[in-house]
Amino acid sequence: MPSLTLPECGRYIPPPATNEDLEFADLAIIDLSKAHTPEGRAELYPELRDALRTYGFVYAINHGYNQVQRDRIFDIANVPFAVVPPDEMKTYTANIEKVGYYAGFKGRQFWKVDTENNVLDQIEHYGINKDVTRRPHPQALRPFLPEIDAFARHNHFNVIHPILRLVALSLELPEETLVEKHNFTGTGESCVRFMKYYRRTKEEEEKSNNVWLKGHTDVGSITVLWSQPVGGLQIQAPDGRWKWVRHIENALVINTGDMMDFFSGGYYKPTIHRVVQPPEDQRNYDRLGAFFFSMPDDNVRLLPCVESPVLHRFGIQRRCPDEDAPLCEVWRKGRTTTYGRSDLKKGIEHNVEEEVIEGIVVKHYN
Repeated sequence: MPSLTLPECGRYIPPPATNEDLEFADLAIIDLSKAHTPEGRAELYPELRDALRTYGFVYAINHGYNQVQRDRIFDIANVPFAVVPPDEMKTYTANIEKVGYYAGFKGRQFWKVDTENNVLDQIEHYGINKDVTRRPHPQALRPFLPEIDAFARHNHFNVIHPILRLVALSLELPEETLVEKHNFTGTGESCVRFMKYYRRTKEEEEKSNNVWLKGHTDVGSITVLWSQPVGGLQIQAPDGRWKWVRHIENALVINTGDMMDFFSGGYYKPTIHRVVQPPEDQRNYDRLGAFFFSMPDDNVRLLPCVESPVLHRFGIQRRCPDEDAPLCEVWRKGRTTTYGRSDLKKGIEHNVEEEVIEGIVVKHYN
């Protein structure tokens, strides 16, 4: 009989939530436990649709992990940064520009945050493919792979798939339309990612106007952020202003990415968001994050779901002609290899920079 004792792991003690008077985005909260029944899904999908079409972000509660399980994941999330020695970090550092995916470590000062002032990021992250056995891991992380595997499966089957079913219903499509494009055993780069944002110098903050990660959209279809108390995440509201995302204990923060924009013919836009310096009362803390980035299988072509009656009424906004639509793998590699590395050109819009990936304009927001 397998042991029920979990391997020892240092406790990550999160800082208190901010008490600063900030302008928070008024995001909807959906109860994912209702997604288990047809009646619940019928109630939820209009809520999700309206939230994603307004802000592109939504909170999810009652997702299946309790507070103790959530806290354990953050204990594990800190291991790559607090326990793995620097020489082993180098061994497991991803060659991102060559392979086109985030697996293993990304070190600090890899991404350009402000090109004009030569400011680089202070973010470390460790990526783990949804198949945790696909690539090797540092010694300190190996005892926790069964728990990380369970976490990946939980995100995929109990969060991503229910969300995809609700999105399909909102487009008046069969429930499994998008689920069938996101297979856990399929070849692809959906992943768990642990990220640590380190405090920066006063000079860096001044040069970059306190921006830690410039405004961008995510590459994949759906992103799941496990809410944590250190502020910094901001979303671009419909009126163009940046608003803070409030921490809700044991909630998920869910947003749409590029690939959902392709599938929905522009009905669900990729969410523009950024990370800035934490509020005044949290500036003595680093920021630890746990994420699940969901992408379709690599061989899925990013075509709009033209069979959707909703899209016929709404009008399909294609980012490229159907015959030029990239495969998921091609889009992922194109965006991942250039993100934070390429020289961007000033766009027509104010404070917008642009690059072209597979003939499609990708915008970055300062």
